[in-house]
Amino acid sequence: MLGCTYGKLFQTTVAGGSYQEGLTVHLQGVPPGIKITEAEIYEALLTRKPGQSELASPRREADVPVIYSGLNAADTMPGFTTGGYTNGTPMVILIPNVDRHFEHIEQYQDTNRTPRPGHASYASYQKYGEWDDAIGAGFFSGRYTSTIVAAGAVARRILKDHGIEVFSYVKEAAGVRAKDVDLETARKQVDIFRQVRKQYDPIYRWAFTDGRITPDMRFLHKMAVIAELERDLLTIREAEPVDPKAISEKYGIHYTMNCPDLDAAWEMERRILEIRDEGDSSGGLVEVVATGLPAGLGEPVFEKLDGEIGRMMSIGTVKAVEVGEGYAVKDLRGYDCNDQMRADGQHVSFKSNHAGGITGGLTTGQPVVARLAIKPTPTIAKDQDTIDKVSLENATLSAVTRRDPTIVARVWPVAEAFMSMIVLDQYMQHLAYQAMLPKR
Repeated sequence: MLGCTYGKLFQTTVAGGSYQEGLTVHLQGVPPGIKITEAEIYEALLTRKPGQSELASPRREADVPVIYSGLNAADTMPGFTTGGYTNGTPMVILIPNVDRHFEHIEQYQDTNRTPRPGHASYASYQKYGEWDDAIGAGFFSGRYTSTIVAAGAVARRILKDHGIEVFSYVKEAAGVRAKDVDLETARKQVDIFRQVRKQYDPIYRWAFTDGRITPDMRFLHKMAVIAELERDLLTIREAEPVDPKAISEKYGIHYTMNCPDLDAAWEMERRILEIRDEGDSSGGLVEVVATGLPAGLGEPVFEKLDGEIGRMMSIGTVKAVEVGEGYAVKDLRGYDCNDQMRADGQHVSFKSNHAGGITGGLTTGQPVVARLAIKPTPTIAKDQDTIDKVSLENATLSAVTRRDPTIVARVWPVAEAFMSMIVLDQYMQHLAYQAMLPKR
């Protein structure tokens, strides 16, 4: 399978499938000397995984990652503290699948001859034939996005050391749009959301807070812990029920809908569930922001930064990507659309950011802002016209598999991660290019 690698200097290759043994992330270009742990990667993964509320699929995945290579196993020499730090070799991260029981596989087997409208199941059968990994949609399932989130967690960690931050949130869901807030307010709300989710996540406590998985453990010992987690997953998850209303009142966030506008977040949930109860699904809009980028980052013509951001169309549920004002520019005039500039000594400021921080494919030094349009989940509880993809007879499909009433609440971590991968790869190229300029 081609197309599973992205990047030049920070290169990500992903593999695996929804009902295979698990998924893997292979990272080239991770610089040495960075302390990163499974717990830190899991902090990102826990915001994406299913089975955490009525807004997501009931599939119960732990999504506990295991770093297989790329870190020093111990201090390399007396007097050096290098154990657990990256060493410059490729980093490989494993994400085992633990909720892959036969009754779920059987449901897919019973319906796989009749492709889901709106899903890749017909096209993938045409490409791969009878060998298509169709159990749980294989690599065309949203399950694969866990690999992007894991890779993005590493990229985001590296960027933060250079003063660059990437964050994302839900802007619109099921026709409910959040009110506009300034980016700093949005960032603070996202940070609170992350901390609360980690604090109340039972698997984080069980695996990391309680010390069952530690950075100095061997791989086989970690896998034994994950086998224990698979066995007791339901008990662990339900040991301490979460009260979303109480959390909302205490922290000013919605527990699973990462939206800076709390009133809108609750209305989004209400409308999503209303549509779900009608047997249908809904879409929305996710905004992703990168701050702290120097001016001039990006490569002209075929690899402009906004063109690279457009690669987030690779996220299966994304049908459009816009930067800055995006589609709205068609209704603006030049004077209104242009971001006028002023200089104060050596500092340049802009009076607006309609361009989303990018002109000519290069950063201006302003925040880079993009939005992703998310389509409704194809799997719905309504009869749909389809075909038998083997006999080519007409058929009717009713959804019987586990499904998300919307994917919007789980896509923002993927957008954040993908943006981090893009920005880090471009930032590394930018630093290399700047280092080659003549000294003044």
